[in-house]
Amino acid sequence: MPVASRNDPVFAAVDLGATSGRVITARVGRGAPVLTEVHRFPNTPVRLPDGLRWDVLALYQGMLDGLRTAARSGPVASIGIDTWAVDYGLLDADGALLGMPFHYRDSRNAEAAARVLARCGARELYAVSGLQQLAFSTVFQLAAHGGAAQWRSGRTLLLIPDLLVHWLTGTVGAEITNASTTGLLDARGGTWSDALIDRLGLDRALFPPLREPGDTAGTLLPHVAEFTGLPAGTPVTTVASHDTASAVAAVPATEPGFAYISCGTWSLAGLELTDPVLTEESRAANFTNERGVDGTVRYLRNIMGMWLLEECRRTWDRSGTATSLAALLARAARARPFAAVMDPDDPSFLAPGDMPSRIDAFLVRTGQAPPDSRGGYVRCVLESLALAHRRTLRQAAELAGREVNRIHLVGGGSRNELLCQWTADATGLPVTAGPAEATALGNILLQARAQGLVGDLPDLRRLVARTQELRHYSPLGDRRAWDRAAARLEHG
Repeated sequence: MPVASRNDPVFAAVDLGATSGRVITARVGRGAPVLTEVHRFPNTPVRLPDGLRWDVLALYQGMLDGLRTAARSGPVASIGIDTWAVDYGLLDADGALLGMPFHYRDSRNAEAAARVLARCGARELYAVSGLQQLAFSTVFQLAAHGGAAQWRSGRTLLLIPDLLVHWLTGTVGAEITNASTTGLLDARGGTWSDALIDRLGLDRALFPPLREPGDTAGTLLPHVAEFTGLPAGTPVTTVASHDTASAVAAVPATEPGFAYISCGTWSLAGLELTDPVLTEESRAANFTNERGVDGTVRYLRNIMGMWLLEECRRTWDRSGTATSLAALLARAARARPFAAVMDPDDPSFLAPGDMPSRIDAFLVRTGQAPPDSRGGYVRCVLESLALAHRRTLRQAAELAGREVNRIHLVGGGSRNELLCQWTADATGLPVTAGPAEATALGNILLQARAQGLVGDLPDLRRLVARTQELRHYSPLGDRRAWDRAAARLEHG
């Protein structure tokens, strides 16, 4: 298929991840959109005396620098922003930011859930929000940090992408796919739950009006336009600002019965539904009901993801003996299968730090011998992730009463051939891998859709399937070996 023409409009996606941010552009027209990374910048949290914080000012400056680079290549038709979920900034009555936003991996979050659950039980919370219970969800963070002095001056709460949109445009709103991760959105009605907000003693005025993907958030403020070189009338379009929601929008599914895994720092594994699943069985299994594009429900569970491997690599790099990812994967392919398996969602793996030592501790605690090589650690991580994918998708299908016949694995993890093949082997289902840049692609195509260049969600996905490079993996090997490994993990 020919690529998009030079006469087609250019869209800019600001895509912020846990370790870096990017500004990516693409033309969208009759041909295939080709994504170009025009600027990349680090995302380095800062540990202050009161906790772990995001350096959101550095992120904002990196975004502006990227937009200035994008402007040099020609007119930009629209800008969209997606980031991780749950974290927020507080504005005072003048719209000024009150302190740097806390990081969801800040250790204080772990102590806050009990305070919230004492006031509003787990069943009641789930019946309203349908969210998986995670210690870093916004509803728990508010309890962890709600006693700070800045709260006395706080007037508006903005999740990270909404904060950045506010700085670009001066407007205030809450994009709904990200708002659904706070634990304060009604899963059935898609509105802020006034009853829950009141029950938890929060000020309803903190929570701004909701926006849907495709809404125009505003246009660039004059000083932003001057710095970036973009016209002052350049629109900022509301996309699915939770990065997973943008990634799921770009899943290249052309038939029903699919499951997805958005695999990066986290593996978000689940199904796309029309209605939330709010049963007690679903709550006990810790599944979440988050909003997707066009009122869909992302029924999924968070799995720790490639964070485990990246933290291992950071530990090894700090030791002065760095090894490339390609070399580590080659060693993992030769390592003994199923020598050790772990639960990726064990709480001990959440915080940054020495991941190999924590893996050792988990394995010793469960009666297993730690790996004796780096290849063994990588194999343990990837096989354990494949087993977690299997367990999660089987549970999701059972709880939702759906049949799954194919898995779409998108995001950076789709480049990891071992993980893709082992996910197919573990689940017994074919895996379609790609696009690797699903989040940025979803961001850009949702902007293009808002301007009438792309049709409905099925049309958007058919465009992705038709134009992007995909790889296909069929189940191989002895399924019984995966069954035995799963049983060891379950009963370990």
